[in-house]
Amino acid sequence: MRYVLLALAPLLLLLACDSGAPPDEAAEAEDTADAPAFKEEGTLTLFRDGMEPLEIAIEIADTEEARARGLMGREALPEMSGMLFIFEEETERSFWMADTPLSLDLLFVDADGVIGHIHKYARPFSSEQIPSEGPAQYVLEVPAGFCDQHNIAATDSLRYERL
Repeated sequence: MRYVLLALAPLLLLLACDSGAPPDEAAEAEDTADAPAFKEEGTLTLFRDGMEPLEIAIEIADTEEARARGLMGREALPEMSGMLFIFEEETERSFWMADTPLSLDLLFVDADGVIGHIHKYARPFSSEQIPSEGPAQYVLEVPAGFCDQHNIAATDSLRYERL
């Protein structure tokens, strides 16, 4: 019996010190712990060809700081929500997914509210540039698969209102 207890002691010590997550996952959890929770700041209506309009809640990124932070550190978005990036002028845009743990669909929208390009299933934590492939004044980020699930296509349009 004494030998069994001695043999189990190191195992019990390891279990008592285990944080429940490998060190890398624990570090990532700390990095995202300060990510802000979703804050509904407006509503956005998507007008799809031949379908009923679709309304979602949006968080708005319309300052340099808010646009730079975007959805970095966010591990989830509420259902039927997204982040709308608003720029002062329409021009070629480029986004990336560094420090963003979610996979997203990015919709690049011109000054008239028409979707010009959609980049689906953007890879999390990627520093690869995602170009607008045309002038854009707005960019809408929604969870990956949203555009497929709701039949959103280039040439559809959108309109937003602040709360």
